[in-house]
Amino acid sequence: MNAKQIRSTFIDFFKTKGHHFVPSAPIVVKNDPTLMFTNAGMNQFKDYFLGNELPSFPRVANSQKCLRVSGKHNDLEEVGVDTYHHTMFEMLGNWSFGDYFKAEAIAWAWELLTKIYDLPVERMYVTVFGGDDSEGLEKDLEALDLWGEWISRDRILFGSKKDNFWEMGESGPCGPCSEIHVDLRPESERMLVDGKDLVNQDHPQVIEIWNLVFIQFNRTSDGSLKELPAKHVDTGMGLERLVRVIQWKQSNYDTDLFQPFIQQLEKMSGISYGESERTDIAFRVIVDHIRAISFTIADGQLPSNNKAGYVIRRILRRAVRYGYTFLNFNEPFLYRLLPTLSDNFGEVFPEINAQQEFISKVIQEEELSFLRTLDKGLKILDRIKTEDEVVSSKVIPGAQVFELYDTYGFPLDLTSLIARESGLSVDESGFTVAMEAQKTRSRAAAEQETGDWISVTADEGVSFVGYDQLESLCEVTKYRVITEKKGKKYQLVLNKTPFYAESGGQVGDQGVLVGDSETIDVVDTKRENDLIIHEVNKLPLDPFQSFQAQVDVARRREIMNNHTATHLLQSALRKVLGNHIQQKGSLVNEHLLRFDFSHFTKLSDEEIDAVEDIVNEHIRANIARDEKRNMPIAAAKELGATALFGEKYGDFVRVITFGKDFSVEFCGGTHVRATGEIGFFKIVSEGSIAAGVRRIEAITSSRAEAYIREQLQDLKEIKELLKVPKDVVKSVAGLLQEKVALLKELETLHLKQAAGVKDQLKEQIVKVGSEEVLVAAVSLPSIEALKKVCFELKNDNNRFVGVLLADISNKPHIAVVIDEKVVDEKAYDAGTIVRELAQFIQGGGGGQPFFATAGGKNLAGIPNALKRANEMVSYPSE
Repeated sequence: MNAKQIRSTFIDFFKTKGHHFVPSAPIVVKNDPTLMFTNAGMNQFKDYFLGNELPSFPRVANSQKCLRVSGKHNDLEEVGVDTYHHTMFEMLGNWSFGDYFKAEAIAWAWELLTKIYDLPVERMYVTVFGGDDSEGLEKDLEALDLWGEWISRDRILFGSKKDNFWEMGESGPCGPCSEIHVDLRPESERMLVDGKDLVNQDHPQVIEIWNLVFIQFNRTSDGSLKELPAKHVDTGMGLERLVRVIQWKQSNYDTDLFQPFIQQLEKMSGISYGESERTDIAFRVIVDHIRAISFTIADGQLPSNNKAGYVIRRILRRAVRYGYTFLNFNEPFLYRLLPTLSDNFGEVFPEINAQQEFISKVIQEEELSFLRTLDKGLKILDRIKTEDEVVSSKVIPGAQVFELYDTYGFPLDLTSLIARESGLSVDESGFTVAMEAQKTRSRAAAEQETGDWISVTADEGVSFVGYDQLESLCEVTKYRVITEKKGKKYQLVLNKTPFYAESGGQVGDQGVLVGDSETIDVVDTKRENDLIIHEVNKLPLDPFQSFQAQVDVARRREIMNNHTATHLLQSALRKVLGNHIQQKGSLVNEHLLRFDFSHFTKLSDEEIDAVEDIVNEHIRANIARDEKRNMPIAAAKELGATALFGEKYGDFVRVITFGKDFSVEFCGGTHVRATGEIGFFKIVSEGSIAAGVRRIEAITSSRAEAYIREQLQDLKEIKELLKVPKDVVKSVAGLLQEKVALLKELETLHLKQAAGVKDQLKEQIVKVGSEEVLVAAVSLPSIEALKKVCFELKNDNNRFVGVLLADISNKPHIAVVIDEKVVDEKAYDAGTIVRELAQFIQGGGGGQPFFATAGGKNLAGIPNALKRANEMVSYPSE
């Protein structure tokens, strides 16, 4: 069987057992503060387990895209080094929501593995939970007896809480589990050591392939366990390991899931997989990481310096670094693997095919950026290796190793490798101290304690009525307190609410809850999984009373204007630029709308005008909103409704239409009744935010009108200043030409003045050793003049070292210029010197080793800076 057949066989098998197939949820999690990425197949079903939502089907099966690189399931540093850990992987799973339990789950797992996939029983072992006294949990004797019906007792092992009690995180659904392991060792090795002694011992050929989790508890924030309302089954089997076992390979990377990538990489690098362990690790890192990078970008998460975006950037840079260091890739190469990814996964995950060009462009730009950073870091490392302390001790200090890691993405192993090549070592303990210090700072900054929900009334779910009304009578069903460094936040869940929760780019509603004797401000409304959570300024004095929930109507109206305008904007962009336009992000609030979209070039003024004209034309047409709720998703797709990549849609969706031939979109947000309510639309900015991604910001209604009035007022004032000329543009152009001519004259005068200063400074140069040294305070008309004096003095003098402290229009400036030969021979660095001197003038700066500048605020600091400069360049002070 090939990988595609193995995947489809799993799904088809569970369909015969009454399971409904559910497509994979996006790999990037959007409405769950406890998760950054989907790290298990059960994530999208979490609310079913908690009882927050009723499942549409009691039995489901799917193949879920997962990513494990952060938090509890952090496998990143092991990926590529061994042959079975991965960042992104597919989790095959079957679930029961209060339907069947252990007996069926165990029997069906055994049937599929031994009867359908035909795995050898004599090579298989199973584990069951062995209990835990500290938690008061008994052994899972029920699972032991059930397994005894299918496999001999000597192949059933008791496991610890670590291995056989599954928990999604520090809090949430959990329960005992049974793991199925397979021994892939050669027969000769099996004769020497019994396979059961190697189960859960990290042996690369005795591996777990399936975990059957019996969810019956919820772990609360205080660490205690509570029985769930109903018992569930959650099983997970990594497709990569299953394919390895069925195809009887020694490594996941030998299967047809990875071999096409390895073979393509061999062609690109000219290096064969299997030649050496160092290059083999690089191969495995790259072919694993390209999947993780591509799938997350396809689901809408671009590499960045924050949160999920930073994790993706870190994975990408790890892959580039291995390619650069071990496979000799000095130019972008990852993006060239996209056609292979599309060929092998595009059928199962169509988002890869649909966005191949976009994903490729984003990866290529990220590679280019990091390669530049890598090159800069290598130069800095070269300079560190020549420092006196390093030369004498033969050790690179841990603080500098950490700076290379933190600023330039150099992990410890890369710095160690380069150091060894120069006969040096690195201070690993110092690096660890610096790393822990940063982690401590990060934890302190993000420290938050989330209390458990306190139930008030029977929780039968949340009814959202905000599409039809902005006020409703409601009751509090539960509340909790969140303690942060800056104070406490209070959150309420209501049985019925008109407040829209932040989702799909639209901000949450604000308003008030009016009770019998108090009014509570609702400062924000958010969604956590499928709960609508109201952030309030205080807890109710009496949580059992009824409240009148009232949305801020004026604010909601402005938000609706901007949200509907966003739909019109997307359709207009497609008309003007083409159907390749895909939404990549959005923000809709009461002030503006921000729309990110896939496009590779800057929009011309004519294109922006055309987009604005189309949107305003549809506003003037006053097109009525056509809203279809709970529409079967297949019917919505037949209408041609635009869906957003990276969003998880259910079997029934809401479709918003403004003109059936213009704007038809899946959308859960709030909208105007007719486009005429928007009034007016105006684009205020357009630019690039990432490779292949543009951003438009626009305003509507009264804000757009105010913007135009401001522009007209500015034009009126300009006309008055110009004595009301007939042609304002021509008059301003004339003034600009005059200004250019005057600046040229002024520059000529400045240069003449600088030449005079240079001649005076020549007399102050002294010989220090083999260098011509100058430290002086001067008065100059401009920064350009300061630079000109520096470089002319450098060119006129052999082995010149100069530090000039200048008064330029009553502001202090410093320039340091050093001959390149001196830089190379004496390890002088103009940037280091200028940064230290800048402290005296309350400023900052930098530059290159041979020339650097700084500016500051404190002119009175120049004498002290002059004194320190003399000391730094060994120039005798007067």
